[in-house]
Amino acid sequence: MQNIKTNYSEKIMQAVFYLSALISIIAVIAICLFLLIRGIPAISKIGFMEFIFNEKWKPTDSPASFGILSMIVGSTYVTAGAIIIGVPIGLMCAVFLAKFCPDTVYKIVKPAVNLLAGIPSIIYGFFGMEVIVPFVRENFGGNGFSILSSSIILGIMILPTIISISESSIRAVPLSYEEGSLGLGATKEETIFKVVLPAAKSGVLTSIILGIGRAVGETMAVVMVAGNAVMPLDKIKLLKPIRTLTTNIVTEMSYASGLHEESLIATGVVLFVFIIILNTSLSLIKTRTAKN
Repeated sequence: MQNIKTNYSEKIMQAVFYLSALISIIAVIAICLFLLIRGIPAISKIGFMEFIFNEKWKPTDSPASFGILSMIVGSTYVTAGAIIIGVPIGLMCAVFLAKFCPDTVYKIVKPAVNLLAGIPSIIYGFFGMEVIVPFVRENFGGNGFSILSSSIILGIMILPTIISISESSIRAVPLSYEEGSLGLGATKEETIFKVVLPAAKSGVLTSIILGIGRAVGETMAVVMVAGNAVMPLDKIKLLKPIRTLTTNIVTEMSYASGLHEESLIATGVVLFVFIIILNTSLSLIKTRTAKN
């Protein structure tokens, strides 16, 4: 009788897990279909080359121009800046928490990192407007609303992802690796950076790619500190205002209609392709790491 109840419970849980996985798959398929059905026709009407490689975005002109190249470049610059700022700091913090941090300090720093992950984007935006923008304006020039300000705020926002996943990956490395290296005469620092980190490479790279995904898709904080100006390619500078793909969508979707609205959805298709490329890169990195 007990075995029958156990088997019945197992079947129920298997059905629950299967249903959960099925819902996730259906959600992804639904999003893909929506973007493709609504976005691809707009790209066809505008022309792929005109849409991707034209830097002029003037949807209200006659004739209208729907080119997103400057916004693609802007998104790339902002994301690259966030990586340059956030990845080294996040990785060093993860190493500190995993291998050097005293327990008393860890009890303070770890909850702070987790809290950083839970802060809403709009709060980051307010912080950027009131602290980072004036700092950039006073120390580097310009009006403060710029690629640099956006990169700094995004670099801060991706820290929790990089720190948490990298720390877990470093802690997952077998202690025998570290003991063997120390037994051969290496210092603790040499052991960590030449043995432990390479062994945790897969998890570290995962954290970086997920951080990049967060930076690419962030909207509200960037809207508040980037300046939201569509700049010609020859005027895109570190201290100049910029508009990214995400901020373009959120800025104009409220009043867009017709081909203008469809072109904004097509911009979402471009963003979706970026995310697919990131996920594909992650899979290839994991596969290569597993083979090695």
